[in-house]
Amino acid sequence: MKISLITISYNSAKTIEKTIQSVLSQTYTDIEYIIIDGASTDGTLKIFNKYKDKISKIISEKDKGIYDAMNKGISLATGDVVGIINSDDFYIDEFSIAKVMDCFENNKVDACYANLEYLNRENIDKKVRSWRAGEYDQKKLSSGWAPPHPTFFVKKEIYEKYGKFNLDFKIAADYELMLRFLIKGINIVYINENLVCMREGGHSAKSVAQRIKGWQEIRKSWQVNNRQVPKCLIFRRILSKLSQYI
Repeated sequence: MKISLITISYNSAKTIEKTIQSVLSQTYTDIEYIIIDGASTDGTLKIFNKYKDKISKIISEKDKGIYDAMNKGISLATGDVVGIINSDDFYIDEFSIAKVMDCFENNKVDACYANLEYLNRENIDKKVRSWRAGEYDQKKLSSGWAPPHPTFFVKKEIYEKYGKFNLDFKIAADYELMLRFLIKGINIVYINENLVCMREGGHSAKSVAQRIKGWQEIRKSWQVNNRQVPKCLIFRRILSKLSQYI
């Protein structure tokens, strides 16, 4: 099976080389690597050029935001499985994708997910918190649970069947997409291992206003999927994240 890995970037010269190196170091060989860049001006393109012979596709042009860029990458992907690794993230070791593909090849599944390590943005040797995702149970969705998106790998045919990222969402489109797939009843497996490292301080955590907007979009995710918003959804979601710091 072939996997398409997609990296989204914009002015990511400080971090993206680590991302690229983590993809290129994977022991799994049938990887299509796609980079979608939003017309960076900070030297990011020079880094791409260092590795252009090993990257399947590089697109650098203005877009409508990160989820538009992700949709471009998914549309270009020719792999059986699609994963998204953003320019602040990297795989924990060279075996991450092999473990993912072993899951797909040995189980009749549509998607899988794993655990995530949050690292200090300026010092990636310093771990901030761990996201132990836990086994999937649809009942957990009502408490705001969702898989860590950087560890979420899904068959391309699921995107073709149920759609890509909803661009009406500016912050929580990843949550909406995973919720949409899960309530449709896709078969999903949990890999109880750390597969991805993520620098803390992502798109949804830039300010209090961003967080509030994100929470509003999480509630909206249920509404656009014709589901009643669970009681105390946001409070329960915040409470569940506190355990990541322990």
